[in-house]
Amino acid sequence: MKRKRLTREGWGFQGFPYYQMRVDLPEFRGLACVIRILSGDVCTWSMPKAGKVPVAGAGMLWLQLVPDGQHRVLTVKYRPRALWEAIPRVSVWYADVIDRIEYDSDGVAAFVDQYLDVIFSPQGDVHTDDREELDGALRSGELTPEQHARALAEGEDIRRCLCRDVRRTEKWCGEILRHVLSRLDAPDVLRRNA
Repeated sequence: MKRKRLTREGWGFQGFPYYQMRVDLPEFRGLACVIRILSGDVCTWSMPKAGKVPVAGAGMLWLQLVPDGQHRVLTVKYRPRALWEAIPRVSVWYADVIDRIEYDSDGVAAFVDQYLDVIFSPQGDVHTDDREELDGALRSGELTPEQHARALAEGEDIRRCLCRDVRRTEKWCGEILRHVLSRLDAPDVLRRNA
């Protein structure tokens, strides 16, 4: 399994502000992280229904949510905000199925990836990625049958809870984002410029 810091080093953008905080709201309890992408060319993915969607580039914002008691990191990739928008529009969601969260000596959270990903768009695209890597990890003994089964169940839960009603998911993410953005200057927020 691969370990990935939530600052997302290696994505090709540099010098971006990173914020990490604990959130305890009725609608979400867990770790929330924000990355503001200040510079860089736009990177896009092609999706059947949504077409070309931006996933990284100047002006984008990523909200990463790690809910308590679940084995996922949900990254909400927001388009650059138009002047008239209070909250930017979602470009795409990317859910990593994870084994666990760990913290580095500098306080930054990292997750141990369990290969399986669920990618979905506001237009209704839903795609599960890296199932073959998950199955290969089981065959090689890297994952136990219990870890494999848990990863599959988490992927199905993501599809059931987040992908069926993307309007509701977008509203839910927007409420969390508003709260998180209002707290960026709070003293208990971890800040880094990666």
